[in-house]
Formats: sequence, structure tokens, C-alpha cells
Amino acid sequence: MLQFNSEMSQSLITEQIRQLPNRPGVYLWRDAEGNILYVGKAANLQHRVRSYFAAGQKLTPKLQQMVGRAAELDFFVTTNEQEALILELNLIKRHHPRYNVQLKDDKTFPYLKISLNEDWPRIYFTRHLEENGGRYFGPFASARSVRQTLKALKRIFPFRSCSEPITGTDSRACLEYDLNLCRGPCIGAVSREEYAEIIKQVILFLEGKQEIVVDKLEKRMKAVAQALDFEKAAILRDQIQAIHRVIEGQRIAATVSGEQDVIAFAQERDQTCVQVFFIRGGKLIGRESFALQGTRYEEPPQIMTSFVKQFYSSSAYIPPLLVLQHPVEDMAVIKNWLQGRRGASVNIQVPRRGNKKKLLDIVAENAHQALEQFKIKKLATPKELEAALAEIQRELKLPHLPSRMEGYDISNIQGVAAVGSMVVFDQGKPNPSHYRRFKIKTVAGVDDYAMLQEVLKRRFKRLKSEDWLADSWAIIPDLVLIDGGKGQLNAARSALQETGADSVPVASLAKENEAIFVPRKSRPIALPRSSPGLQLLQRLRDEAHRFALGYHQTIRQRQSFTSVLDIIPGIGAKRKRSLLKQFGSVQSIKEAPLEELALAKGMTRGLARKVKEFL
Repeated sequence: MLQFNSEMSQSLITEQIRQLPNRPGVYLWRDAEGNILYVGKAANLQHRVRSYFAAGQKLTPKLQQMVGRAAELDFFVTTNEQEALILELNLIKRHHPRYNVQLKDDKTFPYLKISLNEDWPRIYFTRHLEENGGRYFGPFASARSVRQTLKALKRIFPFRSCSEPITGTDSRACLEYDLNLCRGPCIGAVSREEYAEIIKQVILFLEGKQEIVVDKLEKRMKAVAQALDFEKAAILRDQIQAIHRVIEGQRIAATVSGEQDVIAFAQERDQTCVQVFFIRGGKLIGRESFALQGTRYEEPPQIMTSFVKQFYSSSAYIPPLLVLQHPVEDMAVIKNWLQGRRGASVNIQVPRRGNKKKLLDIVAENAHQALEQFKIKKLATPKELEAALAEIQRELKLPHLPSRMEGYDISNIQGVAAVGSMVVFDQGKPNPSHYRRFKIKTVAGVDDYAMLQEVLKRRFKRLKSEDWLADSWAIIPDLVLIDGGKGQLNAARSALQETGADSVPVASLAKENEAIFVPRKSRPIALPRSSPGLQLLQRLRDEAHRFALGYHQTIRQRQSFTSVLDIIPGIGAKRKRSLLKQFGSVQSIKEAPLEELALAKGMTRGLARKVKEFL
């Protein structure tokens, strides 16, 4: 049963619900101070709001908390559901209700603007969409994204960057003219028609129609070359090459065609990162990452619906196809709304197989990586790091702030190519120069505990060696973190005691429940997933795993290369080293032409043919 914040509120809201009309509209929950807590739209106001209190209705913890704070219900009646959707978006943007899913900083999205209403159009950054004849591209996720795009455009197209009045009679041009980054309209070096053509090329480029631009530039290059203006022809050639490099970078593995936006997201608790790939003319012309807040307890379709509505309410362009990771709610209403904004048909697909699904998987993986980067950046701020280190010291009851933490992991497959890793975080940040790798030497078979003990013994024996006092080995860590559970922790403690390093604090972090095990404590420490201390320990543990896995894969590759070359008659250790040194890998040796292989040091044509036959 839902609890309101007072009996008076419950009585008032019950009466308000009774009076709600059976009409489309928007409803608002307010708290006792009149602040808007939540905005929602409905095809039928009375049915939608009554559903909050229907028998058997299970609300998310977030909505339960919201209703618990609600003191008043307000609403707007609209003509149809599409009007309700537009009003809902406007109210969310204006009031930023606490319990709605929202795009972070959606009021100040940056755009790229081309001022077509000016005689000499400029291309610049703006945060305001205005109906003044300009052409907009965006929204972008950040000002940095816009500036990167501007920088790339400037390297290819010589448009003006300044906002000075253009008379064509200035005595000299700025440095950009000398660097071929501007055609110099200020000194009359380019006609208005020629400059307008450059702006057209920029627009085509941003629309993903680079082939049309290349075709025009190639025709012009041939014309000026025939006129013996080789300097201008060389500039055009460089432009064409630069565009070709961009086109190559935009090609993606999955086969796509036409114009479409492909959208997927990654979610972890209240953090959600949405990735949008912009496909134009079968090429990936750009991608942006957007952060959503208020997504805890929300289902994937709800998150996707909130993003699509808020993003395309601010978008300067809507493509004919949206490819989504999850379906949107109120599909027909949103589709009609998008078509109204586009002025043409819009299709929405949620593919389960085929090339579009492959592309979605790529976008989803990018979203996951972007979310991880977002977490790393958040944790990298001095304030967050201080809080994380202080929390680790407090919760693990360490004698000192863990300024230096060392993470350890073991990587092997059934005991094969077994290696260990040691990574170091100083003041909460990775210190790769102190990372160390260990090839397991004394343990045969599958025994991760013994392998871990070997690595720790080899590391902490260094503390006793006077030869290493000036080296990083001599630094005693404030915390040793092991990847694993209670068993790994006990093995690590035994190794530390044996080397006389038993005073070094040690803990283990188990992946299954992210539980932290410490000595002399029967139950693990369970920190909230949003805890900065836990997130820092996770980073240390994951970095140790990454570093160990990378070394393990390298060892396995070397072993497989060696075993293949070893069985070829006539290829001894010396020739084997020579071949691997020259070609780098067995795969490269296999792909090399017979003549090139025969010319390698120590090789003959007969031996080369034998190697090719074996491989």
C-alpha cells in the first residue's frame, strides 16, 4: 500500500484523482512546497493516475519514494496524445523534476552552425537554435565534440573563422590565409561565388555526401592543372586526399546503407551512457555519447523512450530510420511526433538478427566503454580520489591512508602459460612504470593459490635485498589487493608471512558479489556499488586482471609460434629466431611470398618452399 506524506495529502490527492477527466494530458506530482517531483503523459489521465494505486500494481522503489513525498496532483488536458508528449517534454526541460529520467545538461546542447543568412557565411559553435536562416548540425554531446569537428573541417575546407566585416579591401590577410586555412575574402582573394561553393562542400561533407565533394574537387583540380596553375592543383589534391582519409575512417565492419541513427546504451545503477552512431550514405559520419540521470530502477524500454523523446526534441535533423537497442513505449505516438518534426516518414526498428543487429552490438559495446571511461573520469577528480582513499582506509581499518596500493592476479588456462601480474596505484592513480610481470616457474599444473604465493614471495623477497633499496621494489605498499575470495586471501597471507612482510595490509576482492575479504574477519565487507572506495578497488583489481591477461596471451602466442616452427625440418633455433625477427609472426611468415621468404637471412629457396608447405 502506498504511503503519502500525510493524511491530508492522501485525502486531497484521492479527491483530485476522482475529478480527473478521461482525456489525454500531462500530470504532475508536487511535494508540500509545490516543487514538481515528476511529470508524466497519459492517453487517459484518470486511468493512468489511478494505475499507481491499482491492486497488485508494483511500482519501482523510485516511484514509491516519489509518491511518498507527493502532497498534490496537478494536470493539463490536451487535444491528443501527441500534444501531451510535447507538453511533457517542455515541462521536463523547464523544471527538471527529480524523479524523471533526464539528459544531463540538455538545455545547453552545443551545435555547429553555418550562418547561411550572411553574405560570407561563418561556421561556428553555438548553444542556441534560432529560426534565422542558419543551418545547424547537432546536437553534440559536448563543446569538445563541436570543436573537434570544426578542427577537422578546417583542415579540409578553407572557410573563414573570424567575425570581422568583409569588405575585400583589407591591406593584408591573417595567418590562416598564409597557411591555406582560409581563402582570404577579407583581401578580395576569393569571389563570393567561389566562397559559397566552399560552404556547399562543407554542408555536403557534414551530411555524409563526401563522394559528391570529391567528384567536384577532382573536376576542378583537372581544370586548374590544365590551366597550368599547379600550386592550386596541389592544394586541391591535398583536400581530396584528406577527404579520402576521412571516408576510410568512417567505413564500418557491418554492412549498412542509407541514413539512420543507431542507438544503444549501457546502464549501471543510476549511471546510463547512451551512444548514438550517425550513419549517412552508408558511412559512420559521427558518434556521440550522452549521459542520462535518474535511471535507477527504470526498465530498458523506459530509458530508451526518455532518451529518444528528449534527444530528438533538440535535434537539428531526424533521419528516416532509427535503429534501437530496445523498443520505445507509445511507439505510434512517438513515430507520429518524429514524422511531424521531420516532415516525412520515420521508421523505427529493433533488430534481433542480421547486419543491423551486428551494428547495434558495436554501438552497445561503445556505450559500455564510454560508461567505463565516464566512471574513470569521475573517480579521477582530486575530491573523489581523496574520498575513495579515505573510505578504503576507514572500511578496511588500515593504519595509513592507502597512498600506494598493489594489485595482483594470476592468468592461465589449465596451468598452461601461467603468469602473474603486479600493478601499482599511487594516490589512487595507475603508475605503469612500477608494474611488474611474472612468468610462473615453480608451479606445475592447475594451482592458482600456489602460483599467487610464488608471485608474492618473489615480489616481497626484494624488500630484504640491499641491491634493490633505490628501486621501486623497495617501496612497501599500504595495501595489497588480491583478485579472489577467502581462499586467495589466506594463500596471500601465508606468502607474506613467509617473506617477513606480514605487517603489510592485505585484502581480496571477489568478482561475484564485489565482496571485500580481510584477515581476521569472518564476514566480507559489503560496500554500496556507488561507493567511490569500492570503485577504486575495482579499478585496481580489473587493471591487475587486464595486465596479467595481456602477458598470458603474449606467452601463449610465442609458445604456439615456437611449436609450429620447431617441427619443420631444416629450421633450427637460429633460423627460427631470424624468421620471427624479420616477419614478426608465424602468420606473417605464412602470408609472405615464396621469393621474399627465400631471401631471408639463412634461408634458401628449397627451405622456403618447405616452410610454406608446412604452414
